[in-house]
Amino acid sequence: MNTAFKELNWQPNTRILVVLAHPDDPEFFMGGTLAYWHSLGFHIDYLLLTQGGLGQSEAFSDEAALKVIRRAEQRAAADVIGVHDVSFFDEPDGFLANNLELQRDLVRHIRALKPDIVVSSDPTLYYRGTRLNHHDHRMAGQIVAEAVFPAARNDGFFPELKEEGYPAHNVKELWFSLSKDPNMTLDVSAFWDTRIQALKEHRSQIQDIEQLERYLRHFANELHGEGKYLEYFRRLVF
Repeated sequence: MNTAFKELNWQPNTRILVVLAHPDDPEFFMGGTLAYWHSLGFHIDYLLLTQGGLGQSEAFSDEAALKVIRRAEQRAAADVIGVHDVSFFDEPDGFLANNLELQRDLVRHIRALKPDIVVSSDPTLYYRGTRLNHHDHRMAGQIVAEAVFPAARNDGFFPELKEEGYPAHNVKELWFSLSKDPNMTLDVSAFWDTRIQALKEHRSQIQDIEQLERYLRHFANELHGEGKYLEYFRRLVF
């Protein structure tokens, strides 16, 4: 087991819910880690808050049609990783907003699945280097954080959910991917090829997968050393 991971002592049936903004975010942000977790016997589900209809190009210019395509691509990529269920909300791509209705829907989803671990994107990451982070990525992290704590664990939040059959559920840990202030680093070198294979399923979004693969490998080699691939998280424990 990964040295940095031994201290966690997660059981083989640990349930992990990954909540991110767009199809392809899981594989881009943490594909190696997700494949690694699957290899350890953990149960992984995805929830994408939008269906990625604004990820348009000349070849995929129709928003409604692109949503259908991206849902199928995400399911195929999840199959490469070993993910169990993939769910989608239909929040507006590019304009993700933290509102009462979305919070209720997300809290309901968390209480229904009862994950031990929830993973999202860092809500504080406005930029990295010379690149500006996408609004939806930051908003997804904020929305998830507020749903996990305190709403999902407190029946006083959205009491109608308990009446629907969704009582409070305590998430044990919240992880933020691509954190600017990480406290967990996982060596996913053994699962990097799986991540690349999963990314290849997002054909509508990646015009030249070979070029992307060269870029990702070069970037990782520059950061971590030849052939070594790391993924970073901020781990919060409740």
